[in-house]
Parts: sequence; structure tokens; C-alpha cells
Amino acid sequence: MAGNPLDPLQALSAALAVPADSKEQAELLAALRESLEAHPSPIPILCTTLIRTVSGAGESLLKRWVLDLLHFAICRSSLSLEVRTQLASQSIDTLASLLNDPSVRTVKVVIQCLTTAYALLFRTLCSNRTQRQQWDLLTQCKTRILDFVRSPTANNGVKLSAIKFMQKVILLQSRGISDPRLQNKNDPNIANVPVDHPFLSASALEAEGMKLLENVITMLYTSQEPNILTAIVNSWSTLIKQRPSLVHLIVSSLISWTPVSLAGQPASTIKSVEKSIRILLVHISRGPHGSAFGAQINEALALQAQRMERASAEEKARKAAVAAAATEATRKRPPSSIPPEEQTDPKRLKAEVDNAAANSAAFLAAFDFTTLPIGLVTDLIVANLQAFSEPALMNLVQSYRQSRGLPSVPPTKPPQPPDSVARIEGTPVGGTLAGAETVKEEVVDPLKMDIDEEEMEYEPDKLNLELSGEEAAAYEEMIPVDIPDDLPFDLLDFKLPSPKDLSADERVALMRGAVTRIWDGAEDLRRTTSMGSSQTANDMWMLLIVRMITRAVILPRASESPKDDAESSEEADTQLTALYSRQDALRQTLCEYIMSDFPSRLRLAITWMNEEWYNDRIRSAADPKWRPNYESWLNQIVSTYQTILESKADGKPDSRDKAFSRFLLDLPDVPSDVLDMLRDLSVEAENRMHVGFTTLRDLVLERPSLRAEALRVLLDLTTHPDSVTRRAAINTVRRWVPGVEPLHSMIRDFALQILRRLQKRPSQESKGTNGQANGEAEDDNMEDGQLPPEELIQTPYLIDEIQLPAKKSHVLQHVELLFALSVKIPEFLDEIFVSYSQMDVTVQEAIQDLITALIKSLGSNNGKLLTLMRTCPPGSESLALRVLTIFTEHGRPSVQLVALVKGLISERDLDARFLIPIIAEMDKVDIMRHLPRIVSILNGQPEPKNLVRSVFSSVVTTPPQTFGSVTSNLPRVRQSELLTPAELMVLLHEAEKEIGLKSAIEAIGICFSMTDVFRSEILAVVMQQIVDEPVLPVLFLRTVIQAVTTYKSLVPFVSTTLLSRLITKKIWQNPHLWEGFIRCAKVIAPASFGALLQLPKEQLRELVDKQPSLKSGLRDYVTKKAGNKARVAGFLDIFGDDDNTPSSASSPATPVDAVMAAMPA
Repeated sequence: MAGNPLDPLQALSAALAVPADSKEQAELLAALRESLEAHPSPIPILCTTLIRTVSGAGESLLKRWVLDLLHFAICRSSLSLEVRTQLASQSIDTLASLLNDPSVRTVKVVIQCLTTAYALLFRTLCSNRTQRQQWDLLTQCKTRILDFVRSPTANNGVKLSAIKFMQKVILLQSRGISDPRLQNKNDPNIANVPVDHPFLSASALEAEGMKLLENVITMLYTSQEPNILTAIVNSWSTLIKQRPSLVHLIVSSLISWTPVSLAGQPASTIKSVEKSIRILLVHISRGPHGSAFGAQINEALALQAQRMERASAEEKARKAAVAAAATEATRKRPPSSIPPEEQTDPKRLKAEVDNAAANSAAFLAAFDFTTLPIGLVTDLIVANLQAFSEPALMNLVQSYRQSRGLPSVPPTKPPQPPDSVARIEGTPVGGTLAGAETVKEEVVDPLKMDIDEEEMEYEPDKLNLELSGEEAAAYEEMIPVDIPDDLPFDLLDFKLPSPKDLSADERVALMRGAVTRIWDGAEDLRRTTSMGSSQTANDMWMLLIVRMITRAVILPRASESPKDDAESSEEADTQLTALYSRQDALRQTLCEYIMSDFPSRLRLAITWMNEEWYNDRIRSAADPKWRPNYESWLNQIVSTYQTILESKADGKPDSRDKAFSRFLLDLPDVPSDVLDMLRDLSVEAENRMHVGFTTLRDLVLERPSLRAEALRVLLDLTTHPDSVTRRAAINTVRRWVPGVEPLHSMIRDFALQILRRLQKRPSQESKGTNGQANGEAEDDNMEDGQLPPEELIQTPYLIDEIQLPAKKSHVLQHVELLFALSVKIPEFLDEIFVSYSQMDVTVQEAIQDLITALIKSLGSNNGKLLTLMRTCPPGSESLALRVLTIFTEHGRPSVQLVALVKGLISERDLDARFLIPIIAEMDKVDIMRHLPRIVSILNGQPEPKNLVRSVFSSVVTTPPQTFGSVTSNLPRVRQSELLTPAELMVLLHEAEKEIGLKSAIEAIGICFSMTDVFRSEILAVVMQQIVDEPVLPVLFLRTVIQAVTTYKSLVPFVSTTLLSRLITKKIWQNPHLWEGFIRCAKVIAPASFGALLQLPKEQLRELVDKQPSLKSGLRDYVTKKAGNKARVAGFLDIFGDDDNTPSSASSPATPVDAVMAAMPA
């Protein structure tokens, strides 16, 4: 059915069509449930529709089915977390109403559903601030369920479900693991509640959770229900795992518990609770949080063991007393007290007894003895057996066996003590037996007897002889009659005869035969071993095979015959070569056998290599000419495995890879070429990379003798050019930082030495010169923090010396490990900043780019980063600026960060770029104080120009016409803290000396380019404000010229108002401004002619001398506008005439006359 799902609507309709609560309906609903469990996607729709029908309905099959389906969907189905949460939210109203249902089964299922629903909805409500009604309903459900726990009349099943709900509430309303690396996203807890949540109070919920935990501990000490105690203890394992902070409270509660509240309960019940507590204590002691409580737990377990042993002894004594009392009552049964006249007829009595026996037999045949406690059944059996004497019991057994056709068992005779035992110190046997009735020996428990090794000798033949009384006769028969009296029996020099010498072929044949028999029987041995609990059989045959191949070798000895030395040596070499060839053939066979199924024959390979290593050691010590076999055959296995690994198609690890890793870990010695092989595997394709990294990691952790070499290989790989390999190595070693010593220190030293490779080094010429002159002077001339070149660490993957300009990829090889470690230990940032100041500019630029991910992961609230920005070493200011930029490039800076930078600017002479990220967060006074410093960075380059433009956009409010168009560069909320465009333009002119003329000109040009902000009316206001100042800025007339050039509409204002005001301020007294005035007059001519005629005669003459092109225009303007001939003659004298030279006798016009003449009528 799982392959062909039913149509849920059709199946449900069919179930509703048959009679309610009928067998047909049950079968249809069961089939639908089976289909929904295999294909659960329709469950939410069905449950949402049907759950409303069960509220207030009577007990029925359909109601039970719907509740069970809802329980499966919320608690045990494979539906997604979101779907289950939505289903819980939709059914919470119905579940709340069903808590008051009269059916115990319904209430139990509802509580189980709410146990999971509470966790699902709690997770959602932590982030949802609007579902206040849902939380109130959950709280009501929680209160009702907790009432079941405290109610003395509640059903035990309901109470157990309520206790599990209470444990879930305790888990949710307590704080989880504080370490962010170990936090589980699927573990909602009180830490998920925001501080400003409108209806979830973290402190109140946490206090409630601790109160509930205290109630559970109180129940542990006071409850008389074993099932409740067991449920409490079993639920605490999850609490210990997910809430380490509560381990101390739980352990102290468990070690102080005693079964006082269970007084009067059966011993087996108390023992069950004791075992549950013992199992939990052992579990805690073996877990990661139990090391701190090891001594307390062990002491509590010892006391508990004594308590349980004492209770067991008391229970045995009680059972023995009950059995003895039953036996005594049977033996001393009082005679019948019925008077003779009341005694009935024997026949009638027999008939009544037979009827009673028949009724009793019928009752016993129908009685279910499995309902009786085991202890009671045992007591009854013992009491009935003791009611019979031994002969009667044996007769009953014989009769039963005969009725079943079984052979009879001969009656046993009581054993007679042997003659040797009876004859103690000359006491006759008869005397011993006679006194047996008067002297009663104390019965000794054989399990508590102290047995020496000599008493444990197994000698059945001797025992049989003693029991049969034939020991002496047998001993006499064993003594030869012809043994001389003076025969020596000194066996100190006795030696076993040497075994038979076999030829080489016979030895090989014998070994092959033995190995073949062992291999053929391996399956039987393995099958036999799998039925037991040990690996003795496998170990035995593996050891036999390996030692026959490795140790059963006798090297040929040198011949002692007087032959020629050359012939003897040649013969010995030939024999030795033949011997090695035979042994290599055997080893090759064994190697092929192992590699054909390496995972299942891993233990054989390990045993073989250990024997080869040990055999090489003992043989080399005895014979220096012995040829070692360990490394050669280890390389053979490794090379074969590499061949298999290269042929794998996919990149997933399999059992062969794991077995090979375990094989290398269990080797007695790992040669350097194996480590090189692991290094090569780690840099190859992905399907081989995991083998190298996994094995190297396990070598570091489990083989202290190889820790340094394996860790160095991993550390070298952290500088590999390939990013995949490098990051895999970094992820492998970073798990040991911090806290895992000595690995932490080794990794830290390596990372810092790699970082120092990026520092500047003395050039070869200066190094040679300083070395020849004075070695000490060379050290003195080295910069702070710079290591001598010979002390710098080197890996196979790094170039000898960083090439300048530095490539970003080369720099990343040096710093990526330290950056990864800095996420876990921010103190490494100190080393980064110190070394940064000693690096080349190109290296610094690369680090500024590469450090972005690290800074973002640490966040702007990281205390170490903020401290470093405030106390950054000299030379590392640009890195601190980069950190500040990263913090603010995608959001507003925090108040803490703004205060830090403002203090830093006031304390240290830092680059103005530090102000750029935070300038928009300052008030208007600070903005106007610091803005000139920012503008001073302009140098004609595009980058500073873009920075200043962004600053202007962030600190200047938009004009009213476009007010409301918010840009991403306007993070401020209070418009009153922003500058108006006019204020900015005035500020640029007033601070031109602080800014610098060139930078100020460029800044003003930026303002003019922002045409949506600095429009014509804004510029008119700016010019009006500046012209009223007592001292005019040097750049003022230049700005005026730029304004009238950009906006022609400003020409009338400039010509009629601005120039006249400048004349009244005697603009000619300032040469720079006078020059600007002249140029402005030329730009707006002829509009400026009216204002120019207001100038004094000398200044007007100077103006036309500097701008001769204005003469003709002014002459025409005077001729047309001025009607007074004398006045015209005066101006013509200044402007000159093409026909006549100006008359020197004409009297010049006064400035007042010129102004009055230029005024419009």
C-alpha cells in the first residue's frame, strides 16, 4: 500500500459511509492511516478539517482515529517544521477544549500533542509579536496540564503524560548552551526570547521553569509511584544533554536519593527504580559533563550498591522465612476437631472431595498464572516442593516419567565419605559416622570461599579413585617392581628432543596446508564467534597464519666444512635468496587475500603488520644481516590501496576508506613515506582528499608519537595554493583551537610565524654589508617585530620570499589560517595589527581586502576590535580605517562606534577618512567642525572626489521642492541636524584657508555638480550671505562667475545687486577679489555696465585697461544711456574714442554721479 497511496478523500468517505464504530469502519480507517503514514502530505488538510468535529463529540472510533492522526502529524511525521507548526497553531483551540474530555485516553493523547505543540508554537511566538491570544491559550493549557501532575486523583496514565509535558516546559524555559559553536537551531529555549518582547517575559518564564524543576525534584523524593519516578529519571537524560548548566542540580539530587518514599513496595519494584537511577548516574559520569562530578557519582554508586545488596539479602531472608513457615504449617497440621457424631460417611466424603477437586481443577485450568507476580509464583513453587518428603517427591517424579514413556532415573544413594577422608588422624570410619549425628558442621557458601590456586586443580581421575577406595591399589599397581633403589631422578638438565627437520619444500607444503585448512574453516570460526561475545577464535587463527609466515624462518648457517670461502659464501647467498623468495611468495599470497576484501580483513592486516614489525626487531637484534620486511610490505599494502582508490568513481567515503584509516592508526610505526602519501592524497581529487585529512586528523588525536609530524603536514596544507585543499586543512586544525593542548600552542605558533613571513626583510645587499661589518648592527637595524630570515618558517607550498608588488593569492596563503583562528580567538587580531605595520604597502592593500569576511563575522560590537581601533599600533591606521569602513558600508554605525572614533580623532592625528563613515551621525556643530578636514583630502583624484560627494549627500538636506525623496545615503532621522545647501556652500568659502584653495575649489565644483540640491535660488542665497560678510573669501568671485555661467537666470541678480554691493565694499582694495570682479563683469557684460559705471574713475580706468574689450560696449552704453554731455565726455575720456583722443580738460564725474546715472529711471 505504501507504493500505491489511497485517495484520502475517497477512503474517508467510504469509512464514513459504513456504520459508525463497526469493524468495517475500523478496517477502512486503519488502511487510510497506513497510507497516510507512508505519504503524509494530505494529513494537514484532513486534520484541519476533521479536528473541529471532535470537540464536544462523544467517544467514537472516528474521534480516536482523528486524534491519533493529529498526534502522528505533529509529533512523529516527516512533515516539515513549518507545516507541523501551522497544524499545531490551527488545532490549539480544539486541543485546549479536549483537556476536559471525560475520556482518559483522549486526555492522554491531547497532552502528548500539546507537549510537541508547545515547543513548536514557542519557537514561532518568540519572533511573532502579534499572537498574544495564542500565547494566552497555551498558558491556559499549560496550567491545566500541570494541575494533573499535582492532582492526587488523576489517572496514572494522564499523570505520566503530564509529567513529560512538564519536563518539556522545563527544557524550553531554561537557557541552552552558551557556546555558539555547540548551539542547536532545533533546540528552542529561553535565550530565543527578545528582550523587548511584548508578552513573553524571559525572566518570568525562566523563573517558572526553575520552579517546575524544583517540583520535579520534590516528586522524586516524595512520590510513592514507581512508574512516576522511573519516568522522571528517564526524562532527565535529555535535560542533561541540552542544559549543561543544570547538571550540578540533577547530580546532587540523584546522589542524595534513597528509596524512603517507596517503603512497603515490593523489592523488585524498588530494585527497578534503583537501577534507573544507577543507569542515569553512570551515563552522566561517562558524558562530557560528568568529569567534574566523577568522585561524587562513584561514591554514590558505591553506597547504592551496598544498599541494593542489603535489600537483596533481606528479601532472600524473607522468602526463606515464608517458605519455612509454609513447610512448618504443612507438617504440623492439627487433627480434625469434628465430633464423631458429626462425621459423615466416608463414601459421601470421598464424593464431596472429588467434586471439590474437580471444581478446583476447572478453576485452575481457566486461571491465568501470568498475572501473578514472579516473586509470589516462586514462593508458591518452593512451598509446594517442601511439602513433600524426598522419597515421596522422587516417587512422584518416577510416576510422571513412566506415564510419559520416559526412562526411569535410578535412585541415588547418599554419598559415602571416602576412606582417606574418614581416616583423619587415626579416627575410624565408623566413629566418624557415629559422631555425625551429634556434631553438625556449619554450611559454607561455596561462592564466598577463598580458593587457592592449588585447590583449583582439576584432577577427576584422582577424585574418582578416592571416592571408590581404589587409590592405594592403583598406586601400588603403578609402581614398577624392578626399579632400582639408587635410580637418579634429577630432571634439572632434561630437554625435549628437537623436532624433526623438514626440507624447504616440506615446510612450504606444511604451511600452505595449514593455512588452507585455517582459511577453509574461517567461516565456521566466524559463525561460532558471532554467536558468542568474544573474538578469541578469529584472533587465534589470524595469529597462527601470521606467525607461520613471519617467524617460521630459519636462516641458513655458514658451513663449517673446510671449503673455499668464496664457494661457501655463494652457496649461503643462494640459500638465503631462495628462502626470501619463498617467504615473499607466502607474504604476497597473504597480501592479496587481505586486499581482496580489506574492510572485513582489517584485523588480519593489523595483526600481520604488528608481527612483521616485532619480528624485524628481534631478528635484527640477533642477526644484523636480517632483511627487514615491515616497511616493504606496508608499502605494498599502501600502494595497492592507492590503486583501488584511484579507480573509485564517486567521491563518497566508503567502508574501505574508513578501514584504511583505522589500519594506519593501529600500525606500530608509521614511516615518513606513508605520511608523504597522506599528504599527496590530501591534495588530490575530492574522492581521495577526505581519506588523507581523516587519517591525519586521527593520527594527531590518537597517536601522540606521530602528533608533531602529522600536525605539521596538516599545517603545511593550510598554505596550499588550492583553496579547496587549504580550507579543508584549516577546518581540520581549527577544531583544536582553543583549549586542546599541546595542539593549540603548535597551531598558534605556526600561524604567527607564517604571518611574519609577510613582514619586510632586509635586502640582500644591506644584509651582506651589515653581516660583514657587524652582525650585531644587523640585528639592531632590523625593524620591531621583524624576524631574522633564517628563523622564518617555510612550507612546500609557499614561495621563498613574497614578490612585490604582492599578489592577493600569495598573501591569502599566509593569512587565511590566522583569520580563521581569529574568529574563535579575537586576541590574534593584536598580532595581525602589529605585523601589518611592518608590511609593504601592496601587502597591506591585499590584507585590507582579505580581512573583510573576518571583520563582518566578528561584528561591530566586538570588544577586541573596538579596543584595537582605539589603540592601533603606529603604522596600522589604514587597517583600522578599513575595519571602520567595513562596519559602516552597509548600515549605520553604532553609538559606541561613533563615540570611539570621535575620541580617537581628538586624541590622535588620524586621517580625515576616519570621519567619513560617522560624519552623518554627528550633530550640526560637530559636522561643521570636522567637515573642512574631510574636504581637505581632495587632490584631483576620482576616489576622494566620490568620498566627499557621498559625505555631502549624507550631511546636506534636500531642498523643499524635492523633500521626501529619501536616498540610501541619508541615514539620519532628525532633519534639524543636517546642513542646508546654503550652509554647506558658505562653510566651504569661510574655511577655504583650512581646507586649501585647490581642495576648496574642487569641493565647490562638487556642489555645482549636485544640480538637484544646489539650484539657482540656493546659490543666490549663498552669494547674498557671503557678500554681507565683513571679510570676503578669496574664492567668492570665482563662485559667482561659476554660478552665472551655470545659471543664466542669476545674471540680473549679480549685475544689479551683487556688483553694486561689492563696489560699496571697495572691492578694488583686495587684489584677488578685484581681479575676480573684473572677470565677472566681463562674463555678464553688458548686464554689468550699469554697475561698472558706479566705480570711481581710477578703478573704472583700471578695469577697461585690463579688459580693453569692454571699452566699446561701455562707450556705447554711456552714449545711449547718459544724456548729460559733460558726463558722457568724462566717461569717453576713460573709454577713449576711435576718432578723437579723450580730452584731458574735461572734469571727471564723481562716483555719486556715475551711480546716479546708472540707476534706472
